[in-house]
Amino acid sequence: MKKDEIVRKNLDLQAEFLRYSFDHPDVLDRIPTGATMVILPDDDAELCRVNERTLRELRKQNLPTVVVRMPSPKPVEPRIEVFEG
Repeated sequence: MKKDEIVRKNLDLQAEFLRYSFDHPDVLDRIPTGATMVILPDDDAELCRVNERTLRELRKQNLPTVVVRMPSPKPVEPRIEVFEG
């Protein structure tokens, strides 16, 4: 997987987590201050392996981490209608 695809998929996961946290703000209380959140997608084995490697590197450096497991967000098809005045 290319780096730009890894970044895009992780940004999509982060955006989905933020949407979830708006509806469930208590989930943010479970993330320690200063911790790095690593999301492990349930349905993308390759990205999960990449993120697990990142998690191992962070832990080797004794950095605080929190792991979130979640499915990858499904693509949203925009529903756009254009009307004439």
